Amino acid sequence: MKIGVVGCNGRVGKLIIDELLSEDWDAHNLILAGGSAREAVDNGGQYFTTDSEEALFKVSDVIIDFTLPEGTRNHAKLAAEHKKTLIVGTTGLTQDDEFLLKQAAEKTTIVYAANMSVGVNLLLALVEQAAARLDPEWDIEIFESHHKYKVDAPSGTALAIGRAAAAGRNNSLENLADYDRHGKIGVREKGKIGFSVARGGDIVGEHTAFFFGEGERLELTHKSTNRKLYAKGALRAALWSAEKPAGLYSMRDVLDL
Repeated sequence: MKIGVVGCNGRVGKLIIDELLSEDWDAHNLILAGGSAREAVDNGGQYFTTDSEEALFKVSDVIIDFTLPEGTRNHAKLAAEHKKTLIVGTTGLTQDDEFLLKQAAEKTTIVYAANMSVGVNLLLALVEQAAARLDPEWDIEIFESHHKYKVDAPSGTALAIGRAAAAGRNNSLENLADYDRHGKIGVREKGKIGFSVARGGDIVGEHTAFFFGEGERLELTHKSTNRKLYAKGALRAALWSAEKPAGLYSMRDVLDL
């Protein structure tokens, strides 16, 4: 299976390239087809690079995408056109962007997850279960912290946690989310899911789902300490996607959670 990495100069793109070059992924029949980037890549001739994403799609079986929403929109179209599997870890996607992925997934296999770590996806399952089992009087709040260079807020992972909590309460995040609190806001509205965001330093990513009851609280926390886990998760998704029919899948599908 030939892996192409769009945005191979990016923070996670570089890690995926390094992972494929340094680890024994060829034992799993995963080999690096190449990478694409807007700027020239100096890799000492180790692998094929191009500024043409379409050229990369043509030589790859699976494309891994940790770029920006505008890039992912184009990659979804190319994946559908060339019938190539697409693994998407881009964050900050809008509902329209996610709908575009669903449309593309009618023609090819797409795995989309705001976070590809095993721990975070187990956290999502636990949050959904907790929200379902605790009565509605328990208040749900989601706290997240990231490095100062992250451009979207709340993080895609925080939103995924919110969706899991809302699903546990047989509702949608769109109905329950409370993103904006400042000034005299009054008492907390029952059933809302609140979000708090911190940006600073070099924090890789920390997320906590709080369930506040009377006289007790439950905290479910995940802390990322190394971005390599995203690269490993993406390659795990690529392996899993082999022979899968067209459709839109998540990491919870990959991990059978």
